[in-house]
Amino acid sequence: MEHLPAILHAKELLFLLGVVLATGVLTGFIARLIKIPDVVLFLLAGIALGGAGFGIIDVKVDSTLNQLLLIFGSCYILFDGGASIRLSVLKNVWPTILIISTIGVLISTFVTAYAAQYFLGLSFNFALLLGAVIASTDPATLVPVFRQVKIRAKVAQTVMSESAFNDAMGAILTFTILGIATSNSGFSFGESLISLLQQSILGLIGGVLLGYLVALFIAHEKYSFLADYTPVVTIVSVAAAYLSVDNLHASGFMAVFVFGLMLGNKDIFGFKMSKVDESKLEDFIFTTSLIMRIFIFVLLGSQVNFALLQQYFWPALGVVLVFMLIGRPLVVFICALPDKRAKWTLQELLFMCWTRETGVIPGALAGMLVGLKVPHSDVIASVTFLAILITIIVQATTTHWLASKLNLLEN
Repeated sequence: MEHLPAILHAKELLFLLGVVLATGVLTGFIARLIKIPDVVLFLLAGIALGGAGFGIIDVKVDSTLNQLLLIFGSCYILFDGGASIRLSVLKNVWPTILIISTIGVLISTFVTAYAAQYFLGLSFNFALLLGAVIASTDPATLVPVFRQVKIRAKVAQTVMSESAFNDAMGAILTFTILGIATSNSGFSFGESLISLLQQSILGLIGGVLLGYLVALFIAHEKYSFLADYTPVVTIVSVAAAYLSVDNLHASGFMAVFVFGLMLGNKDIFGFKMSKVDESKLEDFIFTTSLIMRIFIFVLLGSQVNFALLQQYFWPALGVVLVFMLIGRPLVVFICALPDKRAKWTLQELLFMCWTRETGVIPGALAGMLVGLKVPHSDVIASVTFLAILITIIVQATTTHWLASKLNLLEN
C-alpha cells in the first residue's frame, strides 16, 4: 500500500509544496529585514533549489502542475491588483493611467521588439511577442515597495494603478500577438487593434457582471447569503471569471482584473461589509496572493536555463537596457507629459521613468509560452528572467535613494 505509485507521487508533491512554502516564508522574512522586494529572494532561492543548484525542486515547465500554478497564480495576482485600486484616487490622474497602461504598453512593446530584432535576430512577430511579454510592470513588486518607501501619494498611486492596469493589457497583447506569430500570417496593425479591442471589451463586460453579482451576494444588505463563504467565493469567482471569458476567446486576464476592481470598490455601488468581515477578506486575499507569488517566482527561478542564458546573455542584456533606458522614458514622457490636468513635474516624471519593475505577470507569461512550446520561447524566457532580475534588483532597491534625490518623499 505504502509503495503504490499514486501514494509515492502524492508524497513527492506534498514534499514539494512544503519546500516551496517554507522557502517562501524564510526568504520573505529575510527580505523584510533587509528591506528589498521579496520576489528577488524568491527567485534566487528557486535558482539555488532548482536544477542549477541543489536539485531539490524539479517541476517541468510543461507539466500540468506548473501550468496550473502559472495560470491561476497570474489570475489571482491580477485580481488582487484590481482589488487594491481605489477609484477615488484616480480622479485627477486617470488620463495618465489610461494612456500609459494602454498606448504606453504598445510603445514599450514596439521599442523592445526593434531591440530584439537587432540584438537577437528574431523575426518581427516573435520580437513583438517578446516585447509584449515584458511590457507590463508589476504590482506584486511595486505595492510592497511603496509600503516601505513613503512617496508622494499622487506619484505612488499612479505607479501602482498603472502596474495593475497594464498587467491585464500586457497579457491581452501577448496572446493577441501569439495568435498572429503562430499563424504564419504577416503583422496587421488594424487586425491586431480590432482583436485587442474585442478581447478587452468582452473581458471588461465579463469582469463587471461577475464583480457586481459577487458583491451583491456577499455584501448586499438583503441578498448577502454567501457572506459567510466570502473567501471561497473569491477563489471560485477568479477561476470562473478567467475560464468563462477565455472560453469566449476573449481576455480572461482582463476579466479577473476588472472583477477585482469591482469587488475592491463595491462601496461605490452601495454594497458594504462590516469592518471585521472586510478585514478578514483583505487578509485572506493578501495571504493567497503571497502564496501564489511564492510559487510562481520560486518555480520560475528553479527552471532557469543557465546554459541558454549564458548563450544569449549579452544580446539579452542589450534588449533589457534599451527596454529600461529608452523604452520606459519614451512611454512616460509621451503618455504623461500631455496630461495638463495632472500637472506632472519633471522630478515626478523622472521617478516614473525609473520605477517600472518587471515581475509576476511577465514571468508567468514567459512560463506559459515555454509550456506551450512556442517557437523561440526559450529565448523569450531568458530575456524575461534577465529583465525581472535586473529591474527588481537595480530599480526596486534604489527607489528610496532616487525619491530622496528628487525630493518626492512624504514628510
